[in-house]
Amino acid sequence: MLKAILQRFSWRVLPVAIACLELSGCGERTTATLPPALEARMTQEGVVRRAADLTFRYTEAPGRRSARWENRRASIVVTPSTILIHKNAKIGLEITPRTQRDVAVERDGGRVRLRAGSGRSEVLWSFEPPDGDAAGWTRDLRAVVRQSQRER
Repeated sequence: MLKAILQRFSWRVLPVAIACLELSGCGERTTATLPPALEARMTQEGVVRRAADLTFRYTEAPGRRSARWENRRASIVVTPSTILIHKNAKIGLEITPRTQRDVAVERDGGRVRLRAGSGRSEVLWSFEPPDGDAAGWTRDLRAVVRQSQRER
């Protein structure tokens, strides 16, 4: 029986089947898995907001002629003292009371933007909150940023 199925199978279908699986997200893994030590730290600080597997628009040198952007899949964790954007163990942006960079939080409709750095080293991470509460996310992110600016 298996031999008959294999004889009828067209190998030209294989690339199409693979493309369909990739487009449907089949086999995608989560970006929300933190190393145990970092997960323990986030839990100890007290998680205020958390969202997994979001599409962030990451922009380098926003507003400049040399600006480049790309969509990145990542997760975000917000505690009273930390903002962490990460893809599993790889950290994209971490804001804590010790952060020395200029940081700003902006809201544009349903989108939330986190600006970090200045000049050519400025980066922008923007996302649409999965729960649609852009105002709440902006408020909580700004609370962390205010704390980091007070510590300087």
